[in-house]
Amino acid sequence: MYAIIEVGAKQYNVKKGDIVEVEKLDAKEGKEISLENVLLVVKEKKAEIGQPYLKTAKVKAEVLGEIKGDKTVSFKYRRRKSSHWSKGHRQKLTRLKITEIELAA
Repeated sequence: MYAIIEVGAKQYNVKKGDIVEVEKLDAKEGKEISLENVLLVVKEKKAEIGQPYLKTAKVKAEVLGEIKGDKTVSFKYRRRKSSHWSKGHRQKLTRLKITEIELAA
């Protein structure tokens, strides 16, 4: 059984026991949260597809902590003008462990 969920502006393919890193959520470490934006659930070759979300499905996840993602560097250069700049950014992420996928009949 797996599900496709939407967290923030991104979609993730998850199954029970997976650990995913999503955009920062307001949740304390060790708490269990319920993700309501479920787009699709597949259970034994039977797929339930939402329009856009499934009203009867939930994905429960445990918050493992907050981390920072890899550094991305933005660099701008203008030739012959002695003008250039460089900026770095590290996105804050929340690490989730998927504990359960619920689909009401």
